[in-house]
Amino acid sequence: MEEWLIFLTKKSVVVIDAMALLIIVFGTIEVFVAALRMMLNPSTTNHDKRVVWLRFAGWLVAGLTLQLAADVIETAIAPSWNDIGRLGAIAVIRTFLDFFLGRDTGELRAREHKPAGEVPAEP
Repeated sequence: MEEWLIFLTKKSVVVIDAMALLIIVFGTIEVFVAALRMMLNPSTTNHDKRVVWLRFAGWLVAGLTLQLAADVIETAIAPSWNDIGRLGAIAVIRTFLDFFLGRDTGELRAREHKPAGEVPAEP
């Protein structure tokens, strides 16, 4: 029974890591294309640029979340100090990205919902 659990865990980790890779690659391609469009379009605003980078950050958070899930699963079968350290590092990075992404997204939404002449208050 334990052999099957280890086998399924290892295969699951590979599949989840592949999904994370695809998400990050797709997001990177998307931001690259959007950045090229912005460079060629002289009417690009800072708001447009910020939306592109926030979207990219969302792709990165999604990829890191999947990697974190794979690491949790992998650590469950054979935890070493190296695995635990890697898991902790990814968790910290993901937490910081989530925090700053959430803050930036909130600021962007607040700016979009303000009347045209009103300037948002600085923190």
